[in-house]
Amino acid sequence: MSKMNHLKAAGVVKLLMVFCLMSFAPMTTKAQKFALVDMEYVLKNIPAYERANEQLNQISKKWQAEVEALNTEASTMYKNYQNEVVFLSQEQKKTKQEQIMQKEKEASELKKKYFGPEGELFKKRESLMTPIQEEIYNAVKEISDLRGYSLVLDRASDTAIIFGSPKIDISNEVLEKLGYSK
Repeated sequence: MSKMNHLKAAGVVKLLMVFCLMSFAPMTTKAQKFALVDMEYVLKNIPAYERANEQLNQISKKWQAEVEALNTEASTMYKNYQNEVVFLSQEQKKTKQEQIMQKEKEASELKKKYFGPEGELFKKRESLMTPIQEEIYNAVKEISDLRGYSLVLDRASDTAIIFGSPKIDISNEVLEKLGYSK
């Protein structure tokens, strides 16, 4: 058998194997159903979410003002120090510098306490948003179980979704399940 005939035979065998695998595949796999939900849309239509966001914004502004007040105080102390430095003894200079650094440290610690990764704002957001998110998750799960969906994707956050048919979007059904009919 020539090399060319051998390659043709190998190609035919591969083609037959692919054909056989494809013909058996429908028997072994079950059709999977998918759905989309637009979480931005759902959340915008839940009044508790809007109230929680407003509450977080107010708290954030209040805490930011407290941090800025300490920073302003430290800045004022530094300006005063610069104006007085020629009249101060070494010991007085050291004392003033330590006071300024202490004030800056207080501002930094307060900022971390309020806005750090495990800060008060994070904890407050979690306490306000977790119940809403769990309620939405449970509604989506109930709908998925009822309709046999294997996968529900968030069309608002997944940029990999290029097109999603409105027929498989369950956002309004989720809102209905939560008691917010649209």
